[in-house]
Amino acid sequence: MKPALLVLVQLEPDHLALVSQQYDVVYAPSAAQRAEAVASAGATFRAVLSNGTTGITAAEIDAMPKLELVCALGAGYENIDIAACKARGIAVGNGAGTNDSCVADHAMALLLATVRRVPALDRATRDGVWRNTLPLPPNLSGKRLGIVGLGTIGRRIAQRGQGFDLEIGYHNRSPRADAPFQYFANVMALAEWADYLVIATPGGAETRHMVDTPVLRALGPSGYLVNIARGSVVNTAALADALRAGEVGGAGLDVYESEPKPPVELFDCPNVVLTPHVAGWSPEAVLASVTQFIENARRHFAGEPLAAPVN
Repeated sequence: MKPALLVLVQLEPDHLALVSQQYDVVYAPSAAQRAEAVASAGATFRAVLSNGTTGITAAEIDAMPKLELVCALGAGYENIDIAACKARGIAVGNGAGTNDSCVADHAMALLLATVRRVPALDRATRDGVWRNTLPLPPNLSGKRLGIVGLGTIGRRIAQRGQGFDLEIGYHNRSPRADAPFQYFANVMALAEWADYLVIATPGGAETRHMVDTPVLRALGPSGYLVNIARGSVVNTAALADALRAGEVGGAGLDVYESEPKPPVELFDCPNVVLTPHVAGWSPEAVLASVTQFIENARRHFAGEPLAAPVN
């Protein structure tokens, strides 16, 4: 008999079919489906597939007495109640490493689009506006790139930045002995140094509003912000004020505090590029994440260590 699995995140039909080959799946990607599944079948589930945004609560864990494995489809797991899992001896795994290149690609796409003002130039071209009447967009290359969070994604962003002849600096909880880049002890110092500030740090209470008015002012009117991490890291209201006041040059955001609702307070701000939390989404990345979940689950039920353990 296949183990019962509760899937709380949206999957492509092919990926859902792939998972269903090994598990008795209850697919509940909406809030209503989730509540119904936990209430009616919670006692049967041995595994849950979620992600960092969707998470799983302590109350839901309590409603699943047979639960022994929780996995995040991506790298993030900030809304999975790790303490509740630990108290029950529930293994937690994630999709670390499966979409790093995709996220780093998207970070550079947002940086290029914002610095070179690609969306505005596209609109101008469609409106018949020729270059002579437009402000000159600055070079991307030859500047300073500050990365907040030098994990695997941050390192890949740094690699791409070096390809654009950018000088790399970073802030992390502690210096990385194997990183050949300049370390900054806090985000303020990094923002003062950098031309571009890219957020690649985990979400959660420790990093909430790490980027606020003082940091944005330190980045300055010729500085650019990119966030491909978690919306909670950037104070959206502070960013809107800074953009309107010309205190920062532009921002490219794939994540925001209001998601899945759009950040309407940024809609009338100058030089903002927005995408709907798709930095880690590509056919290749999503398939790799699903495949890693399947391997994590296979290992767990075979009594082996997880391929990508969180706890």
